Amino acid sequence: MAPGERVEFINLAVSGAQTRDVLERQLSAGLELRPDVVSVVVGVNDTLCCTFDVHAVAARLDTVYGAFAEQGAVLLTACLPDPGGTLGLPGALARPLARRQRAVNAVVHALSERYGAVHLHAAEGAWLTDRAMWSADRLHPGERGHRQLAVRFHAVLAEAGLATGPPPSPEPEFPAPTTSASLWWLATAGTVWVARRCTDLLTLAADELRHRARGTSARLDLRASAAVSAALAALSAAERQPDAA
Repeated sequence: MAPGERVEFINLAVSGAQTRDVLERQLSAGLELRPDVVSVVVGVNDTLCCTFDVHAVAARLDTVYGAFAEQGAVLLTACLPDPGGTLGLPGALARPLARRQRAVNAVVHALSERYGAVHLHAAEGAWLTDRAMWSADRLHPGERGHRQLAVRFHAVLAEAGLATGPPPSPEPEFPAPTTSASLWWLATAGTVWVARRCTDLLTLAADELRHRARGTSARLDLRASAAVSAALAALSAAERQPDAA
């Protein structure tokens, strides 16, 4: 980009959006904009729903990534931390959510490679356990967390020869949420959030505890890995079908 060239930023993101929302509501609007660079970072909200299906997630992301790649946009993607860990849920609740998020991340990794995306590994690192990085809800990054993501995205873009100039500042302009604000959220909105997903979470936790008692927890991991492999294999088979015809 030439010095002084105008840059326009348009945010189509909606809080609580799942991959279905990105596909059905945001994709067409994004394509109409014909962006030079597009960020598609989604998946955590899918893991929080009782309708979670990694096959559906993979198919939706494949369509979204492919559409932007076909337009020639630079595609930015990221794998994300599991919500159970950031929320500090008990192990029986956190482990199933972590397993779902690992499945989504595996799909994102594979599809990012397929479409040549600039991919950020944001699912690990010390920044995840730093409370100053997170908003009061413990699900979304706060200002410092968003700045950290911006710094890391700048680094991978620069490594790919797609970014010039200095990186964004990691230092926030506003103070991080206080401990009291976080506790208040957990006691009010956080309680409502858990209650809305109680049936699914309790079912997952019961299954987790049952397998742990039997010493068969590894089966849950194998089952999740097999589901990811099947989802990606289905996409590859669908891609080959036109040639076979």
